[in-house]
Amino acid sequence: MENQLFSAEDLDRISAAVRQAERKTSGEIVPYFVERSDDYEAAVWRGGAILGSVTAFVLAAVHLFSEQWHGFGLVEIVLLVAGGSGVGMALVHWIPALKRMVAGNALLEQRVAQRAAQAFIAEEVFQTQDRTGILLFLSHLEHKVLVVGDSGINAKVEQSEWENVVAAMVRGINNGHPADGLIEAIDLCGSLLERHGVKRRKSDVNELSNRLRGTSAKKAGRRRRRS
Repeated sequence: MENQLFSAEDLDRISAAVRQAERKTSGEIVPYFVERSDDYEAAVWRGGAILGSVTAFVLAAVHLFSEQWHGFGLVEIVLLVAGGSGVGMALVHWIPALKRMVAGNALLEQRVAQRAAQAFIAEEVFQTQDRTGILLFLSHLEHKVLVVGDSGINAKVEQSEWENVVAAMVRGINNGHPADGLIEAIDLCGSLLERHGVKRRKSDVNELSNRLRGTSAKKAGRRRRRS
């Protein structure tokens, strides 16, 4: 399901939106999407520990408070607890909402911030003449987005002014249409930078690619080449 988040047509629409937004400003907009910022193995193990503990508690409660003993021996009890742990791990691994809940918001934010920082460096968003690169980073599993501006942008735009951009991307993820959210956010970026005087120079050139970067973008590109 994840590899269908962006179609080849979506990639073309996103590139066109970046191209259109950058006609208004010297800013360079880099959209970046990942399916997840981490595997959250600790959350998977935590889910197993939680359900295993619940299983052990239920067995103990039956033994202590029920008039009828369950009749399980030590081996059966160990297998039931181990089975509960395995089920807990599987549920957290396969159900995104449960993984988010078990991982906790603090860990999600930390991993997304780390992954966005890696993307900012890997995509060389800082390599523009006036340091006017902007990374629009979406992490699907976590339902979190970050807008990371280079120093030339941050000197003009307050962090609070990116709220509408972030909200557009979040709506796209929550509604199951991340491409639409990205396109709206890209347009808002162009208008915001134009309003703050990040003007396009006559000598301005396109310093960074307009395409969507990240894992789903690569998969969509492979599907297009095979078609």
